[in-house]
Amino acid sequence: MLHVENLKVRYGAITAVHDVSLEVKEGELVALIGVNGAGKTTTLSAIAGVVKTVSGSIYFEGQSIVGKSPEAILKLGVAVVPEQRDIFPSLTVEENLHMGAFSRHNHREYLADLKETFILFPILEERFQQLGGTLSGGEQQQLAIARSIMAHPKLLVLDEPSLGLAPKIVDQIFSLIVTLRTRGSTILLVEQNVNRTLDIADRVYLINNGRVEIQGTPDQLRSQGAIKDIYLGK
Repeated sequence: MLHVENLKVRYGAITAVHDVSLEVKEGELVALIGVNGAGKTTTLSAIAGVVKTVSGSIYFEGQSIVGKSPEAILKLGVAVVPEQRDIFPSLTVEENLHMGAFSRHNHREYLADLKETFILFPILEERFQQLGGTLSGGEQQQLAIARSIMAHPKLLVLDEPSLGLAPKIVDQIFSLIVTLRTRGSTILLVEQNVNRTLDIADRVYLINNGRVEIQGTPDQLRSQGAIKDIYLGK
């Protein structure tokens, strides 16, 4: 579904991503792990069309998306939940969810999607008329994910969904990700919570200093000491 080959991204004179290659197949949950500043979010930003690439290729369902706008990439089926969540704080939960479905005009389908969303995110039904900015951090994260799902993405990209959340809420978020995967979603996940990520991913790419250091199944990565070395700064 998604193929990234030899991706390179620079910020001025600094190369943030060096020849990163990765693949996400339909129905997989693929994770990018690594310390802060490793290049994970920059890689996602390039896939989403938010930052320009210096070189390399990005194909989604066989079509090059390099140079396309974020809006065009979203229309192709790639929905990104950014690290900052980026909900609309002055809009209600209902209005935020409606923004997720802005490109679809069948009201009956929209209502059916809302019903399905409330099964996955019951708290959002309770908060339906509440302003997004008044929600807790965990509720805002759920709203951000739900809004992306309302777009019916073929690939859901999650950037640090557990960041800054209490342990109990982190449990809920990871449980939700597993549920989405079980229901057939294809997911590309960036996470710093390594152990939890290895518990749920099909395949993992460990990025360090803008390069893919290791890739493989969670069991393969657990068996290699490089994970500890990188996270302990060795």
